[in-house]
Amino acid sequence: MALAALLAGLLTGRDLLFNLAYLLGLLLILSFAWAWVNINWLRVSRNTRTRRTQAGRPLEERFTIDNTGRIPKLWVEIRDFSNLPGHFSSHVVNNLGPHSRYTWRVHTVCQERGRYQLGPVRLRTSDPFGLFTMERDWTVTNNIVVYPMTFEIHQFALPIGVLPGGDALRRRTHYITTNASGVRDYAPGDSFSRIHWASTARRDRLIVKEFELDPLADIWIVPDMAVFGHVAPADTPFLSPQLGDLPAWMRLDDFSLPESTEEYTVSIAASLAQYFLRHDRAVGLLAYGQSNEVVQADRGERQLNRILETLAVLRAQGQVPVADVLQAENYLFPRGTTVIAITASADESWLNDARQLSRRGLRVVTVVVNAESFGGRDSGVGLVQLLRASGLVAYLVNCNENLTAVLSQSSKQLGSVATF
Repeated sequence: MALAALLAGLLTGRDLLFNLAYLLGLLLILSFAWAWVNINWLRVSRNTRTRRTQAGRPLEERFTIDNTGRIPKLWVEIRDFSNLPGHFSSHVVNNLGPHSRYTWRVHTVCQERGRYQLGPVRLRTSDPFGLFTMERDWTVTNNIVVYPMTFEIHQFALPIGVLPGGDALRRRTHYITTNASGVRDYAPGDSFSRIHWASTARRDRLIVKEFELDPLADIWIVPDMAVFGHVAPADTPFLSPQLGDLPAWMRLDDFSLPESTEEYTVSIAASLAQYFLRHDRAVGLLAYGQSNEVVQADRGERQLNRILETLAVLRAQGQVPVADVLQAENYLFPRGTTVIAITASADESWLNDARQLSRRGLRVVTVVVNAESFGGRDSGVGLVQLLRASGLVAYLVNCNENLTAVLSQSSKQLGSVATF
């Protein structure tokens, strides 16, 4: 329009057309300058309350945008490209004054376990007439890990002969146990609770006690993450909420596990690891999913975080059945080790494999996730009955069952005699 008015003015010589050309040209210059000023002298920051959370728990983020210049900003759109499902943190800020700050909070209920990226963020603005759009990317990103959901277990049936004791391991440990193996000189970093005061007084220098691992067998949790036998629900598209509306899942009082054998298998493994580690047992994890994961048996809260972080990204994409996994990694299981296999497969050949493992001196516990209750064709009821008839401990988990109640059953409630 400015060029057309200028050409018309040159052809006709009328002042009105020249004034119109000057006005439109000045409008373009002012609009570009306004948009350029709007996108500059802005600073965005995001503060995530925690980088570790759990499925079903909220994630809280606080965003802050600062106008460090002397010119107010008409409007600024902050678009967040995080890949956390259901995390809607994009925002539009209006009338941001000079040297002012605007803050907003975002609360998101974590729906799926996994490792996700928060960011990057893109700033977008324009002039009042919408002639020029300016964008600037803020490429700072953070990672967040969503642990699988866990359930409280009050008791868990283990084969007889595991808890009373075992052979002395004769391995030194930094944990304080009931087995003191000797004393040594104090080293920087040793806890004062380990000081042996009688030896310290006798030798006139600080002496600390050394400990050995308790003679209790390790517990290995082996979730079956082979693609065979798992049942997944039909994919349902996640609809973005309209402005002013809340997603339906945020209006729910309770958060439940997705109806998938994979999610139930991972959640059971996480719950069992939490239960035994809280009882000061050494727990390891072995799983062949999209990658081979081996977490050596250990104790403590750090071990629980390590197992939960491994389970958070584990997917049922393996090609090796659980029996072959145990055969391939049999060097990890000394005699007396308790192996808890969690499988959604109803293949009755697992009975023979479990018997062979028990003949080698291993204590085998099986948790069968009944694929039929998830819409699959094969039922795990027959496999559980065969395992219990053979004197092996076996649990049966159905879809939408209370995992706390199911996994807290005793041997008598299971109807099996766990002897070897």
